[in-house]
Formats: sequence, C-alpha cells, structure tokens
Amino acid sequence: MALAIALVIIVVASVLFHFVSPWWATPLASNWKQMDDTLTITLVITGVFFIVINLFVGYIVWRFRHRDGMRAGYQPENSKLELWLIGGTTLGVIALLAPGLFVYAEYVHAPANAMVLEVVGQQWQWAFRFPGQGGQLGTSDARFVTPANPLGVNPDDPRGQDDIIVVGNEVHLPLNRPVKVLLRSKDVLHDFYVPPFRARMNMVPGMVTSFWFTPTKAGTFEILCAQLCGVGHYNMRGHVVVEDEAAFRAWLARQPTFALTMLKTPAPAAAAGVAGAPAGADTLATQGRALAQSKGCVGCHSIDGTAGVGPSWKGLYGRTETFADGSTAKVDDAYLKAEMTEPHVRLVKGFGPLMPRIPLSEAEVGALIAYIRANGADAAATQAGSAAK
Repeated sequence: MALAIALVIIVVASVLFHFVSPWWATPLASNWKQMDDTLTITLVITGVFFIVINLFVGYIVWRFRHRDGMRAGYQPENSKLELWLIGGTTLGVIALLAPGLFVYAEYVHAPANAMVLEVVGQQWQWAFRFPGQGGQLGTSDARFVTPANPLGVNPDDPRGQDDIIVVGNEVHLPLNRPVKVLLRSKDVLHDFYVPPFRARMNMVPGMVTSFWFTPTKAGTFEILCAQLCGVGHYNMRGHVVVEDEAAFRAWLARQPTFALTMLKTPAPAAAAGVAGAPAGADTLATQGRALAQSKGCVGCHSIDGTAGVGPSWKGLYGRTETFADGSTAKVDDAYLKAEMTEPHVRLVKGFGPLMPRIPLSEAEVGALIAYIRANGADAAATQAGSAAK
C-alpha cells in the first residue's frame, strides 16, 4: 500500500513541477519554432506514458496486494495483451521520431540565398570566416595552420584571399537573413550551440558539418560549446550580435581579409630577431598575439582581465604572483619562460595544474613574452593615467 501511495505522489509532484518550474527554454530568436514543437511532442508523449505506467503499477500493487488465503494466478503468456503493447509502443516511437526526422531534414538543407558563415572551434575559443566579394570561401587544411594563419586557409587559393577573418569570440549577423553555418574543429570534438536560436551541431575533427537558421530578433546571444572538450570547456563561450543589415555591413567592412592578415603579420625571421631583419618590441608583440591565437593560449588566458582557466595576461607582467605553497615571485621574462616550458612545477594560487606542456621554440617563447609584456605595460599605463586624474 505504501508503495502505491508513493507512486501516485511521484506522478502528481512531477506534473506539478513541470508547470511551476522556473526552468523554461530561452525565448525563441530564430525561425526554428519547429524545434520547440518537436520537443513539446516528445514531452507530451513521454509524459503520458510516464503517468499511465506509474499509475497502472500503483493500481496493480494495490489491487493485488498480499492477503491471507490468496495466491497469484499463473498465466505464462497473453497474446492479445502482447499485441496491444507492441502496437502501442510502435505508434509511440513513430510519433516521437517522425517529426524530428522531418525537421532535421530541413535543418541541414539551407536555402540557396543563405549567407555563409564558417565557425572554427579550438580549445577553448572560437573563430569565424565569411566569404569576401567573390561570394565563395577559400579552401582550408590543417597543414596550412600557422601563427599567421590560425584558420588554415589555403594561401594558394585565389578564392580565399578576400575571405573575412574574425579571430575572436564575437561575431555579428544580419537580422532576418538566412545563414548557412559551416563547422569544423582544429583539435577535439566541440559543439556550436546558441540556445535562443535552437541551433546546434557537433564539430568533428577532420570533417565539415553544417546547419542553417535565420535570426529573427536583434540582440546579443551567448555561444556555448555543448560537448565536453577538456578542462576549459566551461569557459568556451562567445557572442552572436544580431543587428540590422546596415550595421552588420559596417562591422564586416572593419574586419580584415585573409590577404590583409598575411600582409600585416611579420615574417618569422623578423619576429625571431634574425640578422638583417627588424625585431622591435612591437614586431615581437604582434607575432606573440598571432601565436597566442594559433596555440590556443587565449582560450585560457584573457587579455582584458576576465577570469578564466588561467591567470589573465592583462597587467600580469611586473606583478608579484603568489603560488599554492605560499611563495611569491615577480613576473618577468625568466618567470614567464619557466611557466611556459614547465607549467606544472609551480602552481599559481587559485589555479589548478591544467595547462598542457606545449612545444615552443625559443623564438616563440620570446614572442609570447613580448605580447604579455605589452599587455602589462598597457595596463600599467592605464592605471597610472587614472591615478594622475
């Protein structure tokens, strides 16, 4: 009897919780109402089965409870009941699967007039690419990835020279215009997910996946990685800014083309200080910035003071850091080199042993140090200016 009462209470509490729960889907901001409808169908069908089965079990427990002088009847099979169960289950599975199959078929077939956006995932950051005036993306391959070319765009493909490169965690899109999203990963399995768009897709290393959607509301929406991709997974976030066509065109015009990024990035010889090549601090810092992007450093170390998996690089150089054992050290060139080459020897207080040992040449270490030093100098100058005021 107690078990039957418990089952009834569980059913009633579950239904009530569904209606009073504060955890509902984010407001829809794309054309994919079909996604919400499919989820509703699934919830209704599974909810009906949950209620009927549990109430039926509760009834059976009560109806056939133990009583003196009664014995359970032996019935090895019931063909009629089995047919009803098979038929009901089959109809339920069809009702669950069919809407999703129709919606998915439309989800992966973009309209012919859709704008193309490529999304590239890497632990733990996002990058984006738009076609240029030619309207076609250039080819890409992992063998072309360098500090100067973090997206691996084929430098010999003329179609890629005017591609718009956005290396950062924010991308802009026009309002009410279909967008075909091409997805690829540079390292492990990721998943590009914007909850208000009801749009997500796995990013599988070695292949390109795709889907499409149309943004229907202006605003800023958060990008999440929906596949566990390592210790910094929780910090792999970005933003999609949806705005009117004119504002989007103005933003896009400010972004560099692939050809321009290759021209602006100094040659490795210059960055390394090879004889006969200029090797100023600005040149090294520029090379360090490109390295930080291509090596994935910015996925853990922010440059704007935002908390992340590792210490922020803003104002880091020249600061005194405290380690987990209570000791301290001033952040200088020697400190940074030791932390880059042997990241687990000393742990900064408040951070775990998460940084992998990344193979770096002396020239690359020097360029990264120059970039961190530049961030430290900028922060110090800003603080000094504020104090003077």
